Amino acid sequence: SWRPAQKITARLSCALHFTRNMHSKPSGSGVENMLFYTITEGKEQVPISYFTALKKNGLHPSDPRLKDCMEKLREAVKESVGEVMMDKDLFHRCVGGNIVLLIQAFRKKFIIPEFDLFVQKINEIYEKVQKQSDGKVADYIPQLAKFSPELWGVSLCTVDGQRHSVGHTKQPFCLQSCVKPLQYAIAVHESETEKVHRYVGMEPSGLKFNVLSLDDEDKPHNPMVNAGAILISSLIKPHSNKAEKFDYVMEFVKKMAGQEYVGFSNATFQSEKETGDRNFAIGYYMKEKKCFPLGADMIDALDFYFQLCSIEVTCESGSIMAATLANGGICPITGERVLSTEAVRNTLSLMHSCGMYDFSGQMAFHVGLPAKSGVSGAILLVIPNVMGVMCWSPPLDRVGNSVRGIHFCQELVSVFNFHNYDNLRHFVKKQDPRRQDGDDRVSCSYFQIKTTFITYPLSSLS
Repeated sequence: SWRPAQKITARLSCALHFTRNMHSKPSGSGVENMLFYTITEGKEQVPISYFTALKKNGLHPSDPRLKDCMEKLREAVKESVGEVMMDKDLFHRCVGGNIVLLIQAFRKKFIIPEFDLFVQKINEIYEKVQKQSDGKVADYIPQLAKFSPELWGVSLCTVDGQRHSVGHTKQPFCLQSCVKPLQYAIAVHESETEKVHRYVGMEPSGLKFNVLSLDDEDKPHNPMVNAGAILISSLIKPHSNKAEKFDYVMEFVKKMAGQEYVGFSNATFQSEKETGDRNFAIGYYMKEKKCFPLGADMIDALDFYFQLCSIEVTCESGSIMAATLANGGICPITGERVLSTEAVRNTLSLMHSCGMYDFSGQMAFHVGLPAKSGVSGAILLVIPNVMGVMCWSPPLDRVGNSVRGIHFCQELVSVFNFHNYDNLRHFVKKQDPRRQDGDDRVSCSYFQIKTTFITYPLSSLS
């Protein structure tokens, strides 16, 4: 690695070269020229492969924000006989409206500045966790029992749209209970918090997720248990027919996933209905206790709930959904506001306290982050203001959480200071990927200067 003096000299040289060329060639704006010479390190033209640096910084080729840029680059490749060389003219044609995004990428202004180093650590954790062989694939829903216990994938997406995937991340799987925070967020988004919680509580139940139990007010304990999720199903678009309600939620989920893969498994839906005696019992119990809103049909609510559990995603699309929650309801790769900030805040609060079945307390204690698991082996993990993660591995522990998924979350917060109560300023035992190389040294120098400034005046008084 270069010494600081060498780095400064190189940057000054590049800046001088850029200034000279700015005066000799008026092509493009000053900002575009600056970015061009930053990428090419002062050269007049470079192979188009230099744009692979975008991937190094976490930008995915399929990122919709780069669509125009990538299409123009592909056109340039088609028109060329040999290797395509990027000069200023081609660069200006391709950049278009992506100038701000590209400046952020190449100047390492994203939330994770050293993304390539961060990815190395993620891959190391993935490999370590892959050796875990405990757990059993859920078999009470026949379609889930067909998945291999060897499947293991992790995808992440930051609030700036930096993405990384490792393992079986393109294999579709059903959300199952991971849909519960999403349907709750949609219900709060379209109604109000007070209206939703008129019918469902917000306390951890301390019981299994599918037990026949209500709180002291004869309401489901929270939206993250089956009773709560079934009731929430009756609150979404209550005056629409079944098809309209399903399309409405599917469109919401697709927006959260940045229009990446979201599907539906009809086979799983049929399996859910055929083996859902416990859920039918919960439904009838709530009907007897008059839990449902006036005019709601319990069977329709159950049917809708089974449909939502059968929505399919991949680790890649699921991580974008998690990142939308991490980003306050705005999808990082489209920039579209999908959910209100109130809906996101409420959802993350309930995920933190109730999202991991009977392991919720331990998850809050050891990991300290909002998460939701499903019996398909998925874990939706949210690191607020940083990133979303989707882990998937079918073997489950005794309470229904993915064994590898839990292990990954624990390893993640043991390396990085992502736990809600890690002290960001003074907790030196963990890494903070949100800082650039020099940030720690700057903080240290500032502390020393501040200490000196305070010490000397006080000593002069004695």
